[in-house]
Amino acid sequence: MKIHIIGCSGAGKSYLAAGLARKYNIRHYDLDELQWDNEADTYGVRMPLEKRAELLAEILDHDDWIIEGVYYAWCMQCFEDADIIYLLDTPKRVYKYRIIRRFVKRKLGLEKGKKETLKSLRELLEWTDTFQNVNMADIRKILEKYKDKTVLIYSGREVNTLIG
Repeated sequence: MKIHIIGCSGAGKSYLAAGLARKYNIRHYDLDELQWDNEADTYGVRMPLEKRAELLAEILDHDDWIIEGVYYAWCMQCFEDADIIYLLDTPKRVYKYRIIRRFVKRKLGLEKGKKETLKSLRELLEWTDTFQNVNMADIRKILEKYKDKTVLIYSGREVNTLIG
């Protein structure tokens, strides 16, 4: 089974991916690990494009996978190869709350995470609003081609039903 999960930051992609990975015993991959160089000394350093493409190709070569992330422009093959695509369309108040809660947990050392700052938190909240207001329309257009295998998810209740 090949599953692609897409939605804005704080939508619940990682939660859904982890739940489906447990349920189906399939490895899941976070596209942030391909987009960002987590070994860099500072937050926000991008992975070299060649390396990112190589890593994605390796994932897609597996017989089964769960891929999750906000990215779509460089993920067309993921959509093509996926057996099912989950598009998470989370309300603004929910994703903002989750982003802030995650930031606080990371700062308190309760959750592993990146080297975020208050400035990067503010930028992420602004970026996520733009993603929801602009990029989601682009994603919906792209996914029209795959409407027979795309499932829209609007709530945490729907996510919990999926992971059972």
